[in-house]
Amino acid sequence: MHAIWIGWWFNPTFWSIFCGWMLAQITKMICFFVNTRKLDFGFLVSTGGMPSAHSSLAAALCTSVAIRMGTTDPLFAVTLAFAAIVMFDAQSVRRAAGQQARVLNKMLDELFRTHRFSHEHLAELLGHTETEVFFGMLMGVLVALQVHAIAMII
Repeated sequence: MHAIWIGWWFNPTFWSIFCGWMLAQITKMICFFVNTRKLDFGFLVSTGGMPSAHSSLAAALCTSVAIRMGTTDPLFAVTLAFAAIVMFDAQSVRRAAGQQARVLNKMLDELFRTHRFSHEHLAELLGHTETEVFFGMLMGVLVALQVHAIAMII
């Protein structure tokens, strides 16, 4: 039972996923800081922006499984399909939802100026551009390769 609780600690796939996601989120926070000189820790859990943390996580998972199991293993095909769905969703469905939120927020602003109305805005930064998804994917692959290289040393 003890191994169940600490097994993940020595699992390079877990660390590939975690580090890929965390590096992408920290990169967003640093980019925001460089542009505004404001430190916003909300970026560590936010969606949208450059690079895509979802794509980084999914690519790190797929790369790690490829390294550990090989590309002929069925699990690799599953993680590849998962990564493709995540990246497609990030750059299409969630991006469209963000664009719709932007339009609805403009409508609310106009309505608020003319009538009494609750002025609650919708989150607009939901999805990613193709470039953000690509760089997220690239980050995930590189992080997984680095984590596995370190794991081989340890």
